[in-house]
Amino acid sequence: MEVMEAIRKRRSIRRYQERGVPKEHLEIILEAARLAPSSSNLQSWKFKVVSDPDLRRALREASFGQKFVERAPVVIVGCVDFAAMEERSRRILELLRAGALRPNLSMILRYLRGSGEDVEGEERAAVNGAINLAIAMEHMVLAAVELGLGTCWVRAFEPERVAGLLDIPSHCVPLALLTLGYPREDPEMRPRKGLDEIVL
Repeated sequence: MEVMEAIRKRRSIRRYQERGVPKEHLEIILEAARLAPSSSNLQSWKFKVVSDPDLRRALREASFGQKFVERAPVVIVGCVDFAAMEERSRRILELLRAGALRPNLSMILRYLRGSGEDVEGEERAAVNGAINLAIAMEHMVLAAVELGLGTCWVRAFEPERVAGLLDIPSHCVPLALLTLGYPREDPEMRPRKGLDEIVL
């Protein structure tokens, strides 16, 4: 399947068949996330794969009762790994030495200070972490389409409750859930704006 075909076929699936997702398919989907690009090559993500029915039921409750969260055979919890974000200075230095990055004054001063980021830097790290995770999860979504699987992004949930349910370490913050399974529906694509409306 071509990439554009997968993009056009992707839908938010909320009705799933009862059959499970084969382990080899799940590994391909997670590999797609592993290969995703990230700022400073930090790869600042962690994933928790949930297939246990009791845990899926608990995730539904932590997702304000959204039934499809429980009914999907697999839920992947995407977390921003803030411990990885602490490696930023070292990663930037590696990229500079490899010639993959051109230094700027801000970068040099931050390195010379040798201290952590300032508040603005911490906010930037949080935003970068969220963007990194979103890119990795969308890689998973497109890999799932190619394998005949459906997904749905879920952002309406209680992150602290989910972290507690799944024993997620404190440096990892759940940012999105991704339901995964074989679709039991084939919804039409929702309307999209034309290129003339989105290109400045």
